[in-house]
Formats: sequence, C-alpha cells, structure tokens
Amino acid sequence: MFLLQAPEVRELTLFSAMPDALRRLERSAWADANRGGSPVDSFLEGPVFDDAGNLYVTDIPWGRIFRIDRQGAWTLVAEYDGEPNGMKFIDSGSLLITDYKNGLMQLDVATGRVTPFLERRNSERFKGVNDLVFDAAGNLFFTDQGQTGLHDPTGRLYRLGRDGRLDLLLDNIPSPNGVALSPDGKVLYLAVTRGNCVWRVPLLADGSVAKVSQFFTSHGPSGPDGLAVDEAGRLLVANPGLGYVWVLNHRAEPVQVWRGPAGASTTNLAFGGPGRRTLYVTDSTHGHVLRAELDTPGLPLARR
Repeated sequence: MFLLQAPEVRELTLFSAMPDALRRLERSAWADANRGGSPVDSFLEGPVFDDAGNLYVTDIPWGRIFRIDRQGAWTLVAEYDGEPNGMKFIDSGSLLITDYKNGLMQLDVATGRVTPFLERRNSERFKGVNDLVFDAAGNLFFTDQGQTGLHDPTGRLYRLGRDGRLDLLLDNIPSPNGVALSPDGKVLYLAVTRGNCVWRVPLLADGSVAKVSQFFTSHGPSGPDGLAVDEAGRLLVANPGLGYVWVLNHRAEPVQVWRGPAGASTTNLAFGGPGRRTLYVTDSTHGHVLRAELDTPGLPLARR
C-alpha cells in the first residue's frame, strides 16, 4: 500500500497590518450580503507588485486600493464607488481590476483615477467578477462569480482577447474564484470556492477548452480562493476557510502547507521580493498581509 508523505507545515509571518486610522468598522452593503450584516472594517484581496517592489491590495467593502511599500507603510491610492477584488498590471502604470459591482475597471496608479474597462457583455451586467490573469500573448482570463455555489452552479470563466473579442469558456462553475496559468500557458487552474476544489482547464490551440477536470479537493467551511504558480510548476492555493496556503506538486499532492495565525482568512497571494522568492498573502479577517520565504521563485506575471 502506498502512503503519501505528510506535507511540511510552516507558519506564515506578519509583513504589515492595515493601520487603525484606515479601518472602518461600519455597516456596508458588501458585509450585509457576505458577512450577515456584521460590520467589517476591511476585507483585503488582489495582491500584486509593481516594478519598484511596492505591493498593491484591494479593500472590497470600501472600494479602496492601497499601496504598501517595502517597509510596510500604507498609502491610499484610490477610493471610488466599487467593490474591487482581483488586480493585475496592464502596463507599468495601469492596474486592471475585477470589480464585483462594476465589472472590469482600470486604475491609473499615478493619479488614482478609476475608469471603466469592460462593464457589461452585450449590454448585460456580469454576475460579479472576481479574479484575473493575463497569458503571454496578452489575452485576459477572468472569473464571474456572483453569488453562485452548489445551489446555483452557473458561475462563468471568460477570455478577453487582445482584439477585444470576449469568449465565454465555461458557464457551469459553482463559485469560480482565483485563476492561474501553468508555466507553458497550456493549462488554466481555476479555484472553485463553494465546490471546495480546484479545476484543471486545458486551453486548446483553437481557443476552446475540453476535458476540464477536478485537480485538487480541499475541505472545510470555505474552499480555494487565490492561486499562484511557481517556476517549478507547483500550484499554490490560498484557502480562507482553513487559513492555509497549500503548495501542490504536479499530482496535486500537498508538499507544503503554510498556515496563518488563528482565525486567519488567507484569501489571495502574490510573489515578490528579490527574485520573487517571497510569498505575500492577504489575511482578510485581520486586515494583515502575511509572508513566507520559499525555495522556488514564483512565475513572473504577464501583462497586456
């Protein structure tokens, strides 16, 4: 009988905490829908690094984008009427945002100006877009999650081509969330939060997908959220319900588990620091950014 070796378990450490002066312990429309009406002072998501090594994060309920410098100091970059979640750089000065309330939005990081990028599809609003990733050719993949789940498995995965063509790749997902690409760009990994799993989505040469499968199965009250891939092709999975980050090999076996502090909600992750060897993780429950030093660099992120 073959037994899997237990993964190494290590602790995430604190990089920076949102300053008290920036926290808003008030009622919000987002918390009414997603936290049973309990006041939430912040909910961090969407970590991504600029070329200078600054970390940008979103604050969903209050429509805010923050920049955190290498020393952990916070600066408000933008505040607007939205619910920003995932972010990726289009170029060195522009962030593309998946905004649950408004669709795809674009931020000029120098001025803080937020403008529409793609608000609707054929005049129809999205359910509530969540996360995004660019491939090497500049095509954009993004998830449309809304309030879907096992009761309503109609979440969607889109591809927006450089030519502006928008293709619906999947429309049967119970809560699509984070997305990441394999090193060769031929496989997209898709976090399915309410299904408590990660799907493997082959990307075919003609632009279609086929033989989509369940790659990894988790457990607990809330399933996989943000995803990232390292240069060895290992998949890193932020699991907010457990406060973990799984590091999975090509067989979806956990080879490492990075654990947050008690009560942590590890929602999303990004590689940064020298050589992209430091993993940064948003802990949305506490308004913290955690980190870990890894032995393998993260893949560089493509832009448009």
